Amino acid sequence: MRAKIHLEAALKGALDNFGWQWPEKAVIEPPRDKQFGDMSANVAMLLAKEAKKAPRAIAEDIKAALSGDPNIEKIDIAGPGFLNFTFSPSFWQETVSVIAGAGEGYGTSTMGNGTKVQVEYVSANPTGPLHIGHGRGAALGDSLTRILEKAGYDVEAEYYINDAGRQMLILGGSILYRARQLDGQNPAEPEDYYKGEYITEIAAELMKQRPDLLTLPEEEAVEVCKVYGKDDILEGIKADLAAFGVRHDVWFSEKSLVTDGKVDETFADLTASGMGYEADGAYWFRSTQLGDDKDRVLRKSNGDTTYFASDIAYHDNKFKRGFDLVVDIWGADHHGYVPRMMAACEALGKPGGLSVILVNLVNLLRDGQPIAMSTRAGQFETLKDVVDEVGSDAARFMFLSRKSDSKLDFDLELVKQKSMDNPVYYVQYAYARIRSLGRKAEEAGVSPAAVSPASLALLDTEHDMEMLRLLDQYPDYVESAARTQSPHLISMYLQELASTLHRYYTNCHVLSAERDVAEARLMLLNCVAGVLRNGLGLLGVNAPDSM
Repeated sequence: MRAKIHLEAALKGALDNFGWQWPEKAVIEPPRDKQFGDMSANVAMLLAKEAKKAPRAIAEDIKAALSGDPNIEKIDIAGPGFLNFTFSPSFWQETVSVIAGAGEGYGTSTMGNGTKVQVEYVSANPTGPLHIGHGRGAALGDSLTRILEKAGYDVEAEYYINDAGRQMLILGGSILYRARQLDGQNPAEPEDYYKGEYITEIAAELMKQRPDLLTLPEEEAVEVCKVYGKDDILEGIKADLAAFGVRHDVWFSEKSLVTDGKVDETFADLTASGMGYEADGAYWFRSTQLGDDKDRVLRKSNGDTTYFASDIAYHDNKFKRGFDLVVDIWGADHHGYVPRMMAACEALGKPGGLSVILVNLVNLLRDGQPIAMSTRAGQFETLKDVVDEVGSDAARFMFLSRKSDSKLDFDLELVKQKSMDNPVYYVQYAYARIRSLGRKAEEAGVSPAAVSPASLALLDTEHDMEMLRLLDQYPDYVESAARTQSPHLISMYLQELASTLHRYYTNCHVLSAERDVAEARLMLLNCVAGVLRNGLGLLGVNAPDSM
């Protein structure tokens, strides 16, 4: 990050002196092949038209202009005009000073500039326990919230409670059906109902609290079952998410949209903007004006509102609460719904105000064998069961180890292994290894060096340089993860940092080195430990002192 910032400033200064504008598509990044130096820039390739010169000649001019920079050791020109820069060892050594000075704040930026963002995630129907698929969305949403805050955004996390609609009536009917069975009756099996054992447990508890349940009229009994079941399941969901280390600042009721008049308010707004209209006794959204193949009904002729109506009203409410950007995390099976929701937000006057992240399926395995999951059929591995078995850290790290829209195989046995094949163990062990080394150093009377030009100068091997370059990139990874809403980038970075640490430990003696070198290396490793802890924290994963 420092390297990128320094180089960009130097290049802009050089271009300004030549009277050239900074190209909009200029890219400064580490080259794929490390033999080409620390940073590459394509600016010369983009200036040919403005400078009326060949890119290579422009590159020569830039090279000459920057030749006196003490932080840049070497500048090479490759191909038709790519500029490759190698920074001086002293520049990289200064990374230790930056990390030590920032402490836990290393990686924090002002990129978000206080932009108000709402991240809505999990939002599972309160009709059953959270399953493993919900866990992936929970880890993603919670980690994204942490990363956005680190990058300077003002973030609020929300859970949308789907407590209205047909699924809630099915829940009430399912509980009443089980209650009648528990009473010794032989009721007709409903066409559609939730079959899990949890429904029977809820029915049994409710019957203790409401002995009169089975004497109530059918409609009233279903309503009692529905409300009790929803509340009971929601409390379980909250408890499971808390155990998983997941934060929600707001729990928003879908039902409140109707009772508080928010749906009618949104309809009035759509009518006023010409995007809503009455026809055939129904109320419609003029979505064809925004690229849809047909207009969508929001309120049927019988007066019932559609799911889409509630979703539009909900997003209208989000924007009216002052959010500049709302991020929705949905299951991949909702991909067809994304353009429609984007169109609705545009109709609400918020084009570009919605970002949707899709979360693909989790294939839960045990020793390579798939475990079937279906909430309605009552065959599922709950998030609680998985967390109880493998731990929150392992589950979260695995969920965040790949891009969210890619399928994920989650083998319960693999993530319990204490081996380098287990990615969460690999990263946590890197941190614990440094902490263990620190304790041994303390016993031997060796302390990390204080940051000074003399101690920094002792970090002069190729392995020191490799570590320092990677530590410098951490803030850039945080910003990239925030900008692209991709927490898995942090996971990837941590695995690379852990790999570099294990390699460093093999190649660079610490406690057996000369005392001043040992102290300097302990100083560096403390920085590595701090970044590992920092990054794991963004994933919601602990950094254990020993393993």
